[in-house]
Amino acid sequence: MISTSNVSLRYGKRVLFEDVTIKFMPGNVYGLIGANGAGKSTFLKILSGEIEANTGSVDMPKGSRLSVLRQDQFAADAFPVLQTVIMGHTRLWKVMEEKDTLYAKADFSDADGERAAELEGEFADLEGWNAEYEAAELLSGLGIAENKHQTLMGDLGTSDKVRVLLAQALFGNPDVLLLDEPTNGLDAETVLWLENFLDSFQNTVIVVSHDRHFLDAVCNYMADVDFSKITMYPGNYSFWYESSQLVLRQRQDVNKKTEDKRKELEEFVRRFSANASKSKQATSRQKLLQKLTLEEIKPSSRKYPYIAFKPEREAGNQLLTVENLSAKVDGQTIFRNVSFMLDKGDKVALVSRDDRAASLLFDILFEQVKPATGSFAWGTTITPSYFPKENTEFFDTDLNLVDWLRQYSTEKDESFIRGFLGRMLFSGEESLKKSNVLSGGEKVRCMLSKMMMEGGNVLTLDDPTNHLDLESITALNNSLQEFNGTLLFASHDLKVIETVANRIIELTPGGVIDRRMTYEEYLADDNIREQRRRMYQLVS
Repeated sequence: MISTSNVSLRYGKRVLFEDVTIKFMPGNVYGLIGANGAGKSTFLKILSGEIEANTGSVDMPKGSRLSVLRQDQFAADAFPVLQTVIMGHTRLWKVMEEKDTLYAKADFSDADGERAAELEGEFADLEGWNAEYEAAELLSGLGIAENKHQTLMGDLGTSDKVRVLLAQALFGNPDVLLLDEPTNGLDAETVLWLENFLDSFQNTVIVVSHDRHFLDAVCNYMADVDFSKITMYPGNYSFWYESSQLVLRQRQDVNKKTEDKRKELEEFVRRFSANASKSKQATSRQKLLQKLTLEEIKPSSRKYPYIAFKPEREAGNQLLTVENLSAKVDGQTIFRNVSFMLDKGDKVALVSRDDRAASLLFDILFEQVKPATGSFAWGTTITPSYFPKENTEFFDTDLNLVDWLRQYSTEKDESFIRGFLGRMLFSGEESLKKSNVLSGGEKVRCMLSKMMMEGGNVLTLDDPTNHLDLESITALNNSLQEFNGTLLFASHDLKVIETVANRIIELTPGGVIDRRMTYEEYLADDNIREQRRRMYQLVS
């Protein structure tokens, strides 16, 4: 358990938190949500003691241990992987170090013997004899092969370092676990492993994440940061979002009777509870929702951009043909012998264990990179619209946003452009901001605006949710579901893949796997799992 009492934090005139009093109880996973810049990560740092609040206190029961997902990937470069994980339990690690120092002494005294006995007792109380086994189990679950467990952290790649630091945070059954974006850099299988781990975790977890699939799977409470306060809501992210949107629509419907609105909300809660899975967190959520009073459901104050892709012309039957494409980077095969035909209505998710694979394929399809082998051809009726992962070159200019977007619009009238930008949450003076000073999320919203202006009938998107807040991700997700053209996309957002894709194409060093099914079905298929294992072993 961890709680705050009257916590306030200001930076100059900016008030992040004002008299926040909240309690996080054992057995629950809390999703800390809020708009970008609301202070979610800052609040985790207040809880961990990394940042001191201006007023108020943070309290934990005496003897409780708090663990934090560390963000510094270089701090442990001189230590082996297994040791780095165990270092997550600070007291256990200090006991182990002191023990080793004592036993290494050449002049081991009686006093040293007494101290060593004390340390051995504490070591046993802290379950130190199981430490290496538990650390190894966590590393294996997170995809770190056993032959890397004694490797120095400094010799690992970024993806592996992220997994080791996550294992460090999970190690030793902490009483309170603080996780800031724990799914970043993880593949789908590892995210599912983490979801299962947290589902069986008995203590207190507070997580910040832009991964809605993850928030839905693990959380039974949402802690919403808004207007310098934090408000607790039972349920997962989807329940919070859908119920708050329903209440907002009801408030705008002045003609509907109060009793009818109440019945509509009760039916919504009943349906949502009935759809819960059999996981521990889902069962817990179901009980919470059944006790929920309708007055507890509040409309959200969040603003969602308007995103809608409308093809300017109908696509013909020939969309895209890819034949035997292969690509290498520095002599390493990234994918090989990729062949497929894109059909009308396809919404294809490109997936791979190598983050470079989808981006490379997109670069080939848009003639920015030449393939090692193979060819491709777009149909004559196709106007593809491309969202690249790297967009820096588009903003290497001091044009304001009105003039920047005008470049891509057939309608040049300023009031039209301003209206369009307003729907994408660039209102008033925001629309005159220089394009070379935009944040990552603002650049993504501009690139999506550009795509909407282009009216393509085949959309190709490379990791479009990167840098976006939850509101923009949700709006984009909805728009891709509603788009009646054809999609070819890559994303780290599991919910986008699961709710949008009707076809999965996996790019591997050993060839391509192409299945017309949902991503959930794809990951659950034992035959596909074995095929994937074999194909990733064929690295040249």
